[in-house]
Amino acid sequence: MTEITEPLTWLTQEAYDRLKEELDFLSGEGRAEIVKRIEQAREEGDLRENGGYHAAKEEQGKQEARINQIQHILQNAKVGEPPRTDGVVGPGMTVTVRFDTDDDEVTFLLASREESGSPIDVYSPRSPLGSAISGKKVGETATYTMPNGRAATVEILEAVPYGEF
Repeated sequence: MTEITEPLTWLTQEAYDRLKEELDFLSGEGRAEIVKRIEQAREEGDLRENGGYHAAKEEQGKQEARINQIQHILQNAKVGEPPRTDGVVGPGMTVTVRFDTDDDEVTFLLASREESGSPIDVYSPRSPLGSAISGKKVGETATYTMPNGRAATVEILEAVPYGEF
């Protein structure tokens, strides 16, 4: 029997703490607020034509989905710095690539989207580009499929630990 394991998500302590705080709020005080709004809307009468009730139920569904998403991230997270090797693309690396079609260069942090707040763009290691370049070395090329279905090829120009660019 093959065991399916979730890929590890590397988070800084700040990102972990921010997500934990959001989870605590949403699953505590946030849930209580939604339940209160639903109860108030129920008291207004016929639920079939009660816009406030339906809006509160929709918001409750979105909130529960966010709670599940955060729980999943935290369960599969490792706090700290990912192991890094200069010149090899991986999570926690600042990567510079050149697109073969127009010679544009792009520099970004390859990390979890939850690492928002970074002064540079953040690309997920699970994105098409992130998946294609992970494990590649400086000087190598990678091809991936863009959302429009077209293939794009990039050359890795630089891969250094975040903060050293």
